[in-house]
Amino acid sequence: MVVEDPNRPDDEDLDEAIARLERSLLEFKERYSQVRRDLQRQTELQQERVQLRGSRNTEMRSQLRAIERELESLEINLESRLFNWRSLWHPFWQAVRFGGLGIAIGWALKAWAG
Repeated sequence: MVVEDPNRPDDEDLDEAIARLERSLLEFKERYSQVRRDLQRQTELQQERVQLRGSRNTEMRSQLRAIERELESLEINLESRLFNWRSLWHPFWQAVRFGGLGIAIGWALKAWAG
C-alpha cells in the first residue's frame, strides 16, 4: 500500500510549472536580445548624429532629423521593454493585502481602545 503525501505536488502541476518557466525564459531571452539590438542601434545612430550635427547640407539635415526620430522611437521601445505591467502584479497585491490588513488592525485597535 502506497501512502501519498498530500503536500507533494502532482506531476501534472510540476510539468505545467516547468512549461511556464520555459516560456518565461524564452520571453526573457527574446526581450534581452531586442534590448541589446536596440542599444547597439542607438549607439550607431548617436555616432551618426554627432557626425552630421555640424553639417549645413539640407539633405544631411533631413537625415539628421530622421536619425533623431529613430532614436526617440528606440528610447521608447527600450523603456517599454524594460518596464512590464506584469512585474507590478505581485507587489500590487502585496500592498493591497498588507495595507488592508493594517487598516483592519487599526480599526480593531480603535474599537478596542475607544
